[in-house]
Formats: sequence, structure tokens, C-alpha cells
Amino acid sequence: MDMPAGRREWLGLTVLVLPTLLVAMDMTSLFLALPQLSADLGASGTEQLWITDSYGFVVAGFVITMGTLGDRIGRRRLLLVGGGAFGALSVVAAFSTSPEMLIVVRGALGVAGATLMPSTLALITNMFRDAKQRGKAISIWATCQFAGGAAGPVFAGFLLQHFRWGSVFLVAVPAVVVLLAAGPFLLPEFRAPSSGRLDFAGVALSLAAVLLIVFGLKQLTTGSLTLPLAAIAAGTLLGVVFVRRQLTTASPLLDLRLFRNRPFTAVLVALVFAGVAMAGVGLMVTQYLQSVLGYSPLVSAVLFAPMGLGVAVGTMTAPALTRFMAPATAIAGGLALSAAGSLLLVFTSGPALVMVAIAVLTLGTGPLFALGIGLVMGSVPPERAGSAASMADTGNYLGGSLGLALIGLTAAAVYRGVFPAGTTLAADVTHPAVADQAKEAFTSALNVTGVIAAVLFAGLAVLVTTMRRTEAVAPEPAMAA
Repeated sequence: MDMPAGRREWLGLTVLVLPTLLVAMDMTSLFLALPQLSADLGASGTEQLWITDSYGFVVAGFVITMGTLGDRIGRRRLLLVGGGAFGALSVVAAFSTSPEMLIVVRGALGVAGATLMPSTLALITNMFRDAKQRGKAISIWATCQFAGGAAGPVFAGFLLQHFRWGSVFLVAVPAVVVLLAAGPFLLPEFRAPSSGRLDFAGVALSLAAVLLIVFGLKQLTTGSLTLPLAAIAAGTLLGVVFVRRQLTTASPLLDLRLFRNRPFTAVLVALVFAGVAMAGVGLMVTQYLQSVLGYSPLVSAVLFAPMGLGVAVGTMTAPALTRFMAPATAIAGGLALSAAGSLLLVFTSGPALVMVAIAVLTLGTGPLFALGIGLVMGSVPPERAGSAASMADTGNYLGGSLGLALIGLTAAAVYRGVFPAGTTLAADVTHPAVADQAKEAFTSALNVTGVIAAVLFAGLAVLVTTMRRTEAVAPEPAMAA
């Protein structure tokens, strides 16, 4: 029987959630600072796009490598090195003097950020061997991740009212100091006993494949299809080569045989497509609050907060559900609730219903993120925890990128079908009828987004129910191996 975690492990968990909050807040807080920093640095529209996207691109590309690298060189070591680099680069970003400098630093921050998420999740798996305690710890980790994402814009709005735009980067420094000071004493070191050599060819293939696919998905919303489709096709081809290599090499970067485990595969698929739905809904709701209802960015951020808070509440309460039902039942039931919340967007008539809809939608995803990630991490022996964590993180990033691209394109098509081409929500204010018609068209696009999200969540609920047949052999014994 696995020994329960003690005081040191729980104190270590409080240290591990700090980098989780950092990554989550860093991905969302910059949006409000973008107008101010663009004016200060003189950034063009293209440069603004790269300032916001370079971080996410690089995180998505490097997270697989960093998850496996932690298995080989030590997860605590990688976390502390990455955390220190993150703090130092945050200071450099805060005092950037040109758009080009900030783009490069944001990309470097992405490399450092890619070390944090898989390292924290893998260390939690090592520290909490008891299944129930591990479930609670992962719930706390997931809560901090999504609460940080929700709090990022609100906190950034407060900072920007009192300080310059660089303050949104400096927030990371105190958290990094605590991590570096307490981590060596509270966090255990863990590395795979026989990890073999790092597959550098696999690293290059995975990085190129993910970057090309994510780039292509994001570029789908720009209008032209030639470049994004070519990027997606090239990334997919490299991904096929990567998979073939991982199945034949002696020291694979990722153990793709894990996909033979049905619960593991079902949860990863659910993470990807839940990310599609949530990113698409998030995109449309934030635009609806500002463009249709006319709220300022700060007020919109506050009204949008229930999306992150809903996930936070759902992840915190998910472990209690396992007292009454199987994890797969809890996950499937939560996804059904998310489908119901998505359908509320079909009847959107104002901010109150939007807030209720996104709160219900995200509340239902809580069991997936808490219990589902627990199932993924429990599906592997301790020496492969970093690899499994990187798969879960990559699924989230790909799902978010896919959601922003595909649902954004769908919404744009609905908008153009209702409203004349070339007209935007910024239509001449001297023609109220034209502006009202544009707002109605955009609201219709939000309604369609709700239907798409509901279909995705309902389909995932059906998929996850297949886990019931194999839950009896789900992965807990592997943790004691």
C-alpha cells in the first residue's frame, strides 16, 4: 500500500502551484496590456500579433521535450532552472525597449514556461502516491491553473491603472523567488533510473510538427487559406514521421504505447476537444461583451471571470464526487452539464445569461481536468510521469489553438452570411440601424458557437463512458510498481 503524504508534501504542493499560476496568468494578462505597450514601443499590427502569440507557440512546441527531459535529468532540477529563467526573463520583458526585443524575450519565456507545467504535474505524481491524496493534489493544481487564467486579466487591469505595462511581467518575480528558496527543501528530486539518451531527432520532429500545426491553425483566421493549410499539412507529415520514429527507437521521447490504454486515450481526446469548445466560447464571449454590449476591457474581464472560476470550483469539488460514483461517471456527467451550459448561449440576451452560461459550462469541465488528468498520470509508472504530463499539456494547447481557429472561422462565416461583406461592428455610428444589424449578426454567431460547443461536450460525454469497462484495470497498480 502506498504511504500517505505528510506535511512536507503538502507544503511542497503550495510551492508547486506558484509556477502553475505564473504560466496561466502570463498567457492571459498580456491582452489588456497590449494597447499600452504597443503605443509605448510603437508596435505594428503584425508585431502585436507576435508579441501575444510567440509565448504560446514556443510553450506548445517545447512542452513535450521538457516533460521528457525532466524524466532524464531530474524534475526538480528542471523546474528550478526553468523557474529561475522565467523570473529573469520576466524582468527583461518588463523593460523591453522595442517590439523586436519583446517578441524575442516572449519566445524565450515560452521555453522557460514549457519546463514548468509538466515538471509540476510529474512531481505531484511522485509526491502523492496515495490515489485519493493525489486526486486532491491534482484538483488543487488544476484549480490554481484556471483561477490564474481567470484572474490574469482582472489583476492586469488593476496594475495598468496604477503602473506602466511592464508591471504585468514583474508579478512573476516574487513567486519565482519563493520557488527557488523553498523548492530545494520541500520538493523531492526524481529522475528515471534508466532513461537512456535524449532523442534529439525526435525533439526536432516534435518541435517542428507542433509549431507548424499551431501556426497553421492560428493563421486560418486571417482569411487566406494557402499558407495555413500548407503549414498544417507539413506539420502533420512531420508528426507522422515523429510517431513512426517513436515506435521504433530504443529510447522514445514519448511512449506512444500508452494509447493502448483506453481510459488514457479517451481522457486525452476529451482534453483536446474540451479545449476546442472552451477556447472558441471564450473568444466569442469576450468579443460579445466588448463589441456588442460595449463594455470596457476591464469590465469585460470581470464579467468573463466566471469562466475560470467555474473550472476552479469544478476541479475542487470533483474528488468528492468519487465517493458516490466512478470517475468516468463523474467526468461524463460533468461534460453533459457543460453541454447544457453551452446551450444557454443559444438564448443569449444580455450579460447575466452569458455569465451563467460560461459558469455552468466550465463547472462541468472540472471533473475532466481533475479526475481525468489523475487517470492520465496514474496510467504510467513514476519514471514516465513527465512524458504523460507533457501529453496532457500538449493536448490542452492544441485544443485551444484549434478552437480559436475553427470556431472563429465558423463564427465569421455565420456573421458574413447574416450581414453584408465588408461591414464590421465598428460600423458608422451615425447609422444606428446598420450598427444594430451588425450586432445581431455577431450575436447569431455566438448562438451557433453555443450549439457547436454543446455537440462537442455531448459527444465527449458519450466517449468517456467507454472508460467504465476498463476502470478496474486503470493504472493505480502501475504507481506502486
